[in-house]
Amino acid sequence: MKIASFNINGIKARIQALTDWLDEAAPDVVLLQEIKSVDDGFPREPFEDRGYNVETHGQKGFNGVAILSKLPLEDVRRGLPCDDGDEQARWIEATVVGQRALRICGLYLPNGNPVEIDDAGQPVAGGKYAYKLAWMERLRQRAADLMAAEEPALMAGDYNIIPQEEDAARPDAWRDDALFRPESRAAFRRIVNLGYTEAFRARIQGPGHYSFWDYQAGAWNRNDGIRIDHVLLTPQAADLLTDCRIDAEIRGREKPSDHVPVWVELDV
Repeated sequence: MKIASFNINGIKARIQALTDWLDEAAPDVVLLQEIKSVDDGFPREPFEDRGYNVETHGQKGFNGVAILSKLPLEDVRRGLPCDDGDEQARWIEATVVGQRALRICGLYLPNGNPVEIDDAGQPVAGGKYAYKLAWMERLRQRAADLMAAEEPALMAGDYNIIPQEEDAARPDAWRDDALFRPESRAAFRRIVNLGYTEAFRARIQGPGHYSFWDYQAGAWNRNDGIRIDHVLLTPQAADLLTDCRIDAEIRGREKPSDHVPVWVELDV
């Protein structure tokens, strides 16, 4: 089973780029982020015509996540638990029913900028960085529940986290950014250290592998990228991992997203 994560940066603006990639890559399941569409406005037909079941958790103008699956989906849930007042559409999960069940979770983790820190070195309450870290703590709790179930599961999406220096072409440029601050990276490690496998690094080592290039300053042409799109696997899913890749080349196509797909193959 080939499962991909792709921050599409506006489903309506990138529909041709997305369908072209779907026709070439033929993933069984795709977790989309930043669809920037309400549920009723999501263009389902191009995907249903290709045999995909479509589930969305949308929001007008920004955020929004979706699942495209050629296999049946069961027990679809929308919204990250532990904060009923959070109205931002950043989480969707479901069980993919193949030869064996796989729980898939698609996420769009908050960016967190601008970083607002008080005199005591703590994130300012109500600020975007405080929201990011609080969201990551909720994510850690959901990740712990998935681990406790002892079943194949994955959490994939735009984490807005640069895990290590080798995951940025110019790490010094990101030192004070919410994507690379020590608190952000520590929160990411707390999730991974529950027992998750970071799929890409389980297969490929070394610098120079990125999933995002800014539209500004010729970042793509200079390969000035960062790796912020990740797939985390429970031990039961990690045992099934056969491959993980980044489809970087599609960043150079017409009207691309600033992200590219990251995909895993699992022997399910």
